[in-house]
Amino acid sequence: MARRTRRPNDEPPAVRAARDRERHISQVTSYGFFARRGPKRSVTVVPAPLRYWQYVAVSPGIALATVAAVVVWLLALGLISGWPAAQDEVPLAVGLGAAVLVLATSRFTISDFAVSNDIAGLRQTSSFGVVPLVLVEDVVVGRAPADWPRAKRRGGWWPGRTRVVVRHLAADGVADRAFAIWVRDHEAVADALDRPLA
Repeated sequence: MARRTRRPNDEPPAVRAARDRERHISQVTSYGFFARRGPKRSVTVVPAPLRYWQYVAVSPGIALATVAAVVVWLLALGLISGWPAAQDEVPLAVGLGAAVLVLATSRFTISDFAVSNDIAGLRQTSSFGVVPLVLVEDVVVGRAPADWPRAKRRGGWWPGRTRVVVRHLAADGVADRAFAIWVRDHEAVADALDRPLA
């Protein structure tokens, strides 16, 4: 697997991070949300392969909020219009709830320059939570050590996946941050991040 070349240490991490963020977005958006299909047909220059990607379930909070909204909707309709009307509305309510959960599914992606969660837009994939690889410091399996900052959760649990926590610097290259995510192959993630598992 190709590895990025490291620049001299005289370049401030924040400067390189800003440049690598743009390179990451360019590489990631050259692929559709369904990355297995390869680069988009509209891409004129073939992009480098993504180092790692997987789909991420919605967080438990979003899932519970969606289920609660469907239940409240049906209960309110039943109390206002009668239970037969609520029963007729069940397919629509459940269908819309399922659509919300599907559309809230993201893709965890590691490119040659950064890591991000990507969501499917109407026309292209948009990235959020981008962390340039130059700012990544450590990767651990399971729970983070006590002296690490509190990890921000990205997505929810799926069967057969392992929890990893990534410690990194903020965009300013100073503040300490961390995020946790459930991955299908923790060793591949550590390799793609250029960091050994701690």
